[in-house]
Amino acid sequence: MIHCVIFDLDGTLLNTLDDLCDSTNYALKQFGYPERTLDEVRHFVGNGVKKLIERAIPDGINNPDFEECLRVFKEHYAANMYNKTAPYNGVPEMLKELRLKGIHTAVVSNKFDAAVKELCKKFFGDLVQVAIGENEEKGVRKKPAPDSVFKAMNELKVSIEEVIYAGDSETDVQTAKNAEIDCIGCTWGFRSKDILKHEGAKYIIDSPQEILKIVGV
Repeated sequence: MIHCVIFDLDGTLLNTLDDLCDSTNYALKQFGYPERTLDEVRHFVGNGVKKLIERAIPDGINNPDFEECLRVFKEHYAANMYNKTAPYNGVPEMLKELRLKGIHTAVVSNKFDAAVKELCKKFFGDLVQVAIGENEEKGVRKKPAPDSVFKAMNELKVSIEEVIYAGDSETDVQTAKNAEIDCIGCTWGFRSKDILKHEGAKYIIDSPQEILKIVGV
């Protein structure tokens, strides 16, 4: 019996792509580097902002401007992450129904922890009970390591048998596998249905409402 759904954030609950792209290009422009397209950024995200900038800047982490570009990105994104970001259609209603039925909800993301907590609070309030972002300096490894999933489970006091994971990318499917829980692949996000199938998501869905059927509420 499922008593908890753990969600990815970007590409699953929130469409954050435009704001991530804008901040990436703002940072690149400060150092005279060419801008990236929306579709390029779509494929760069999913493994945290450090990896996003590594993929976006010429020569990656070997670029002498890398660390400063990352700092500029974080600063700009923190001030601009609400400009174009919004929940996907049907997400708030789905979360509300889960909570009404007594299903626990959590978010685990590779986005930096402060942004994850702020975004969840702004857009979902108490519909998301636990929000965990990237915080490797405190010993919680990024996805696909299962650390953040286990941390959310501990905070909500639920067992592996009671949990299912929902996300939109190969990183999410791998995270669920590493945590030994089933994964719902969400096709409305940043990756294709083919990628989710190839990675082996147990369920593949095209709308948030389908999560309610899988959970059985």
